Amino acid sequence: DANGYVLDALLQSRRNKAAALRLMRKLLKGQGIAPRVMLTDKLRSYSAAKADLMPKVEHRSHKGLNNQAENSHLAVRRRERRMMRFKSARQCQRFVSTHGQIANLFLLHRKDLTAADHRQLRTHAISTWREIALSIDA
Repeated sequence: DANGYVLDALLQSRRNKAAALRLMRKLLKGQGIAPRVMLTDKLRSYSAAKADLMPKVEHRSHKGLNNQAENSHLAVRRRERRMMRFKSARQCQRFVSTHGQIANLFLLHRKDLTAADHRQLRTHAISTWREIALSIDA
């Protein structure tokens, strides 16, 4: 989204119009409202799917504009290298779906934070994660 949070991730074997439609429907269902502007990479199937689902939404597909979305894939790429590939598409989808939500918890915008504020926010994020992890185990 505009703040750099990962909204959702959907692993698919193809990158055609049908796959783009599936992704957009899943994202729109979670948001509840249509976005004002949509940023994607230069894949043409996104334009075709957007024309069907959201004809009035502005679509921007410039290489530099989509940098945050492209960087959200880095954790998956690191994990994929470490494991020498995921064992299955289901395992990869499970990891990607949960990783985005967990990463959002630790995402701290560092533009106008002092070091003390950053440490405090980081400590709060870690304690929140511990509460979540302990509540799941119990």
